[in-house]
Amino acid sequence: MALKRVVVTGLGALTPLGKTVDEYWQGLTDGVSGCDLVQQFDISKFKTRFACEVKNFEPTDYFDRKEARKMDRYCQFALVASDEAVKDAGITKENVNPDRVGVIFASGIGGLITFQEEVVNFASGDGTPRFNPFFIPKMILDIAAGQISMRHGFRGPNFAVVSACASSTNAIIDAFDNIRLNKADIVITGGSEAVISAAGVGGFNAMKALSERNDDPKTASRPFDKDRDGFVMGEGAGVLVLESLEHALARGAKIYCEIAGGGATADAYHITAPHPEGLGAKNVMGAALADAGLKPEDIDYINVHGTSTPLGDIAETKAILSVFGDHAYDLNISSTKSMTGHCLGAAGALEALACIMAVTKDVIPPTINHFTDDPELDPKLNFTFNKAQHKTVNAALSNTFGFGGHNASVIIRKYVP
Repeated sequence: MALKRVVVTGLGALTPLGKTVDEYWQGLTDGVSGCDLVQQFDISKFKTRFACEVKNFEPTDYFDRKEARKMDRYCQFALVASDEAVKDAGITKENVNPDRVGVIFASGIGGLITFQEEVVNFASGDGTPRFNPFFIPKMILDIAAGQISMRHGFRGPNFAVVSACASSTNAIIDAFDNIRLNKADIVITGGSEAVISAAGVGGFNAMKALSERNDDPKTASRPFDKDRDGFVMGEGAGVLVLESLEHALARGAKIYCEIAGGGATADAYHITAPHPEGLGAKNVMGAALADAGLKPEDIDYINVHGTSTPLGDIAETKAILSVFGDHAYDLNISSTKSMTGHCLGAAGALEALACIMAVTKDVIPPTINHFTDDPELDPKLNFTFNKAQHKTVNAALSNTFGFGGHNASVIIRKYVP
């Protein structure tokens, strides 16, 4: 059977840079850091005391109090961003068949804040099990997909995807596949994460994965800088509405761009460290290009995983040079994690959204906080340091890599009728 073309018709975002897609994109192109001292809990005794939080998020601005109490923060984020995306796509009861609208959504960790709260409450009591009746539904990874479907009455394919920090890129690829195989007309996809908590920060601190630059949080996320010392935690949600081209045209939807292809691989190397030569990253970019039917020289921009870790940034650049050869020097590369922090399971969706905007606006968002060149990185690569660049972007590739050696890449290109 002929595979259907898949386009993007709606976007939603809730981020450390702003609570809408427009605010998010403005923050990216302006090179704004979303990092500051943590406000959600007392972090004074932790090795890392900062993160990229969603600022001034009040659940009752979006939900009634009773409804809000039934959802973890990560699920609240998912619903807010998906509401924006569904509205942006112009989806109504009259112009879609709800049995053909799916929700494939991701989170890397899910309701960690809820889990922490319930365990602390139990441990501080007399041993009598007194748990919130919504403890399990608030915590589980699939509940965001379920809540989105119930909110809008979408009855198509519905499930959650988890592959650590690659989760929402894998969700986008699954959504893409469901549409091009004609299993759905539309899929709401993306990811959400909210684990800036004692358990989240403490756990990553114990792994020595986080930056400890407490004296200067706004410059702590330094991808590709010689003095990078770990990633910065972020939180938020990104949502894309994917739709078959024929369905989008039939209902007169606006079209942002086209999903060209995707790839997924494993490092099969280490639970947290990347393959030192970037083997999994190399293979996944090659797989995405093959799926899209594109050549390396067709790519104009790569939104890299670029977490600001000493090993990861080097391994990814080795992979890029291996896949793209001399064309690597003509590419723009940037890590938007320098501004948003690492949003874990939501990172792939937010970075795919950055690629979508780069393709539609012909602007490359920067990698901020670059101060000192790393002699281990090829100086001829264009990391788009510190300032956005205007450039025609016909196709962009988004990389995400997760603990466990999970790799996923998706390619976005301009829509051509």
